Amino acid sequence: MKIANSMKRIQWISAVLFLILGGCGQNQDGQSNETTGAEAVENKLTLNEDQIKQIGLTLGHTEVKVVPDLIRANGMLDVPPQNLVSITAPLGGIVHETHLLQGTKVKKGEVLVTLKDPTYIQLQQEFLETESLLKFSSLELERQELLAKENINAQKTLQQARNDQAQAAAKHQGLAARLRLIGVEPEELKKSGIQETLNIQSPISGFVTQVHINLGSYVTPQQELFRIVDTEHLHAEIQVFEKDVLKIKVGQLIRLRLVDEEKERSAKVYLIGKEISEERTVRVHGHFEKHQEDLLPGMFFSAIIEAGESKFPTLPEQAFASFEENDYVFVSEGKNVFEMVHVNKGPCANGFCSFSSDQDLSAKEVVFKGTYELLGLLKNTGE
Repeated sequence: MKIANSMKRIQWISAVLFLILGGCGQNQDGQSNETTGAEAVENKLTLNEDQIKQIGLTLGHTEVKVVPDLIRANGMLDVPPQNLVSITAPLGGIVHETHLLQGTKVKKGEVLVTLKDPTYIQLQQEFLETESLLKFSSLELERQELLAKENINAQKTLQQARNDQAQAAAKHQGLAARLRLIGVEPEELKKSGIQETLNIQSPISGFVTQVHINLGSYVTPQQELFRIVDTEHLHAEIQVFEKDVLKIKVGQLIRLRLVDEEKERSAKVYLIGKEISEERTVRVHGHFEKHQEDLLPGMFFSAIIEAGESKFPTLPEQAFASFEENDYVFVSEGKNVFEMVHVNKGPCANGFCSFSSDQDLSAKEVVFKGTYELLGLLKNTGE
């Protein structure tokens, strides 16, 4: 789009200049002037006095000004690892009940899916049996210890009682831990009895982004059932080129704009990565100033990081002309000769733009007004 607009503008200016300057080749008596038109050699253009007046060229010098140091980059929205959860089943089972769809909002502790399998019943049964066995072995150990004090029983009998009680306690602890792993509290089981189903609860509050099951399907412990994301801590991951990293500081303002979005969103630099990627970029982590409910992880954006202010050589905005994705200015070489010079246009403020160039333009006169007209004449004459 930038190239097309530049070409259209140059073509329009060239047509206007052709009409305006076409008459400069003859005087009032119909005789030809010595300088009949613009002459172009490589990137230099020579005009006569009439052409300069017709275009209305004005010249000036570069001026050092304080300009915002803006770093442009791209990135993608993301969430911290603790805010993106894959839900799996601790034990395999058949999906008995679920109500979730993609986009469903869930709360921490809410039941996501109910599973059924004989394994759940067997595990609870073993725990209750071990609970009873542990009570019996503990009582038997107490009895054998009392008999041992009276030297009534053999030492071997006491040792066997202690071994039985230790084995029962270890099995009891292991089964209790397995129950807690699948979401069953042992104390609640002893009160309410065996449950036929297993409820899997959400560990965080957020939105369901992926659903991989349906009623009646059998799931395994390795299978992902749901994926839940908490967008409350959504952040901006920005890829900044290494040449700009040293300018970035924690707390600097970031202006974000999503693809095909007009409005800007504000964030601040929170963390700066310590590793350079193969693309010679460093990851900068930004936090939004306000919670963004309408945004989702994975969205791409363009960003401008305000890295303070610096002094740069500047020129008025109209001194620059764009052509084929490059920016140019024209400098005076004396005797109505103007040279087109490639520059790297930087941030603009209050009608002035910073720039950098391979040439030192501080002592040269630069065209302030008429840059696009000169560009049109240069390209038209060259053709």
